[in-house]
Amino acid sequence: MNWDGATHPRLHEGRLFSDLEYQGKKRKTRRELFLERMDGLIPWQKLEGRIHPFYPKAGRGRRPYPLPVMLRIHCVQLFYNLSDPGMEDLLYESDPVRRFVGLKLTGPLPDETTILNFRHLLEKHNLGQGLLEEINAHLESQGLKLREGTIVDATIIEAPSSTKNRNQERDPEMHQTRKGNQWHFGMKAHIGVDSETGIVHSMSTTAANAHDVTETRHLLHGGETVVWGDAGYQGVHRREENLELEVEWRVAMRPGRRRKLEPDSAVALVEKAKASVRAKVEHPFQRLKRQFGYWKVRYRGLAKNTERLALLFGLGNLLIAEGQPRG
Repeated sequence: MNWDGATHPRLHEGRLFSDLEYQGKKRKTRRELFLERMDGLIPWQKLEGRIHPFYPKAGRGRRPYPLPVMLRIHCVQLFYNLSDPGMEDLLYESDPVRRFVGLKLTGPLPDETTILNFRHLLEKHNLGQGLLEEINAHLESQGLKLREGTIVDATIIEAPSSTKNRNQERDPEMHQTRKGNQWHFGMKAHIGVDSETGIVHSMSTTAANAHDVTETRHLLHGGETVVWGDAGYQGVHRREENLELEVEWRVAMRPGRRRKLEPDSAVALVEKAKASVRAKVEHPFQRLKRQFGYWKVRYRGLAKNTERLALLFGLGNLLIAEGQPRG
């Protein structure tokens, strides 16, 4: 096997699951079906192209594993929200995963340090956001274009609040906030979502105590004519950074005022229409937390979690876009 970092031929010939033994199986597991599905959805060569300039080249000393292999391992790690040691274990335990990444049990398998180093490479060069951009460009090339509207929203991702750790302290970049009658400690993921397709086109992160409205400007792609938001975005049009934006702000009424409306009144119907559009913003959060299991931060600090979140939203976009009409 060639470990010089060049494109792995087996990974780009569509034969990941073509072994005779595999073909003879009567039933595929849910994991196998999901990996096959993601194998067909992810634009591997475009993502590899974004990483390739930063990937170590073969030279003296230990030769790196091929970039396609490491990228696939990283994606599997995100699919199942695994730690670096957990990902190493899965490579030894799961034949479908080895088949997906292009490795065999009889050959060398990356250890947890190699897996960690690849993740650090992505973090060092802020490649998570770049991979999200590549995925969205791929979807756009297939005819799934951004329209004229953006929905903005945020979700809290919990962080450990205990101080029983090596540093005897909470993560200083995470903070506490109150939502309803419940307190949460962690960070916020803010996203801008296309109002037609439900695709995440922009994202940012803050500590959990940051107000949603402060991140709005970072979540717009610049081509929208209308922006939807929940009641937490009240007053967004008066913020200095948004004064020159030529958009229509369709922000929800505060719940207390809405409850006082007559159900069939014109204002109540308008609020109902706003809510039906905003519902699309919940789909990326559902993918993030329920499918990929990222309801709790994996690392300390915002930067590492931001890189992971960006690619997770990109992978979620591929699933959301699956089956949508193009053009």
